[in-house]
Amino acid sequence: MQLRLCSASIIAASLAIAPFVDALSPRSKINDSYDFVVVGGGQAGLVLGGRLAEDTNHTVLVLESGGDGDDYRKRIDTPAYSYFDSLWTTPLNWGFYTVAQPNVNDREIYWPRGKVLGGSSAINGLYMTRPGEIEVNAWKDLLGDMDGANNWSWESLYAAMKKSETFAAPTDDIAKEADIAWNVSSHGTGGPIYSSYPNFTFSQVGDWMKSMEEIGIPGNENMYGGETWGAEVSTSSINPNNGTRSYSRTGYLDPLPDHGNYDVLANAHVTRVLFDSSSSSDNLTANAVEYTTDEGKTKLTVKVNKEVILAAGSVGSPAVLLHSGVGPKDVLSDAGVKLVSELPGVGQHLQDHFDNPKFLTYIDSALAYANASAIYGTKASDIEKDILDNMDKYAPKTTYDDGVVAGYKAIYKTTAKTIFDSPTGQIEILFMNSDGNGDIGVTAALQHPYSHGRIYINSSDPMKYPVIDPNYLSNPSDFDILSQGLKLARRFGHTGPLKSCFTNETSPGSSVQSDDDWEDWVRKSASTEFHPSSSCAMLPRDQGGVVDANLRVYGLANVRVADASVPPIALSTHLMSSTYGIAEQASDIIRKYWNVPSTRSSTRSSTASSSSSTGGSGGLNSAKSSKHSSANGRLSLLPGWMVLLGAVVSVFLI
Repeated sequence: MQLRLCSASIIAASLAIAPFVDALSPRSKINDSYDFVVVGGGQAGLVLGGRLAEDTNHTVLVLESGGDGDDYRKRIDTPAYSYFDSLWTTPLNWGFYTVAQPNVNDREIYWPRGKVLGGSSAINGLYMTRPGEIEVNAWKDLLGDMDGANNWSWESLYAAMKKSETFAAPTDDIAKEADIAWNVSSHGTGGPIYSSYPNFTFSQVGDWMKSMEEIGIPGNENMYGGETWGAEVSTSSINPNNGTRSYSRTGYLDPLPDHGNYDVLANAHVTRVLFDSSSSSDNLTANAVEYTTDEGKTKLTVKVNKEVILAAGSVGSPAVLLHSGVGPKDVLSDAGVKLVSELPGVGQHLQDHFDNPKFLTYIDSALAYANASAIYGTKASDIEKDILDNMDKYAPKTTYDDGVVAGYKAIYKTTAKTIFDSPTGQIEILFMNSDGNGDIGVTAALQHPYSHGRIYINSSDPMKYPVIDPNYLSNPSDFDILSQGLKLARRFGHTGPLKSCFTNETSPGSSVQSDDDWEDWVRKSASTEFHPSSSCAMLPRDQGGVVDANLRVYGLANVRVADASVPPIALSTHLMSSTYGIAEQASDIIRKYWNVPSTRSSTRSSTASSSSSTGGSGGLNSAKSSKHSSANGRLSLLPGWMVLLGAVVSVFLI
């Protein structure tokens, strides 16, 4: 929804950025073997590398397909540049596209993803929202009595998300003007990633909260404590000490001292995982990782002593498994890849948040999660019944494995019965301010799709992009929920104190009124919120699962997946906080499995629960004071409006 704002002020500023701080640097040469090889140096991969390397009796290598990002460091570090000098136009973006989507006018939808150390956390819009208790516990319940299921309870993931975070409250003036409420106990105080509020806002943000309440969506100060419903002003991943982006490289890599056991190699594209041919066919042992540094002209290998951990994201992780010969046999056969281990669920169960178009606008992180009652009122129970009645009709057809179909139905039932029939948000509504022409956006995005897609390959060449088919709007329930969310967004524009600021609706415009009008507009205009998940779903193997509750890939003795591809259900949130939580939890699982004592680990853990940011000697949390204190205040002359501006685009990406 795009509206004309009656007045808009644009603030110009010169940007002063703190110089890049030298730290543990990516390598140009690496060793022949490592205990742990992490595939992907993005958001999750750098968490895993940094945490595993805390045990100095282990050696760790991270392989990142993209570059180190140093040539673009000013643009990465400056939050405002998320819009005004976007990194999406650079080599730091994979620049994926989906295949043509028949239910949205055969359009190929653009899927930016980060291709750089830090991954999407380096190029996104910095939103630090969290999933809710109901949906996270629904994830755990899908695992049944599986060993390790409690790793994925709300209590466990909540602690892991807090462990990654250092929270900073807004100033009194900002809190008052933007009507920001928060609960300090919901946040972490000693983690490597900062979450904060900018130091400039607009009175309209406070009006957002009042107007939301008038359409039945009141403010909720416990959004970070498990209640994903209501309205709020989101935190952003901004270091409040110097106004720069806080992302996985600045939190989990740059500050680390060099203990000689941790290497990070950029521009190293992993082509496949290699296995010991003498190991059991249903318990294959990975003994090496193959990669290339010259676009596939030369293949190199590094030996693995203990484990391979895939952290290449919802596109990359299934693609690496498939090129390694692990996946559905029909997909591998068609692509010309030799079957090594049949696992039909690889790439399946793909889910993504779908919404109406995005506009180049400034946002103050004002958002809301509307639940079924807010969208449908007393008709919500009837809608739930209709959704459940559609399950068999829209389940994957005969080309899919029976287990994948069973998994789809399990996810579908949970989404309809546990999540839809709860206070959990079904639609995210976002307030997006001036695009330079005085227009603002009020967008609506589907959070729990019933249309599932897949990632697959159609070539044996690992340098070719995988095929992305989200299967958008194949289930009519998705269109209905999304269109009702858009109507709610329109109603918001005519309600409360913000009403006086809007002069007219420019998109879709007042001519769109009937259900047919809405359908036509959505199908030709809707796009993605860029939050793909679930393509290596954590489910029982007989439900098309790829990993168990300890993140081990079925059929493989020493390969895990630990990134946004593992939650079996889409979550009502931007995916950055939950991905940090998954990677933190994965690190703990792996370290406990190998049962290595670490005085540095225990020091870090105790520090993370305190308000101190000094951390243990040599640990991740010590970095903020020791490595970045000299940069504090370097952005003191930068207007907060410009800092906040960069906190917008995670509506676009993670």
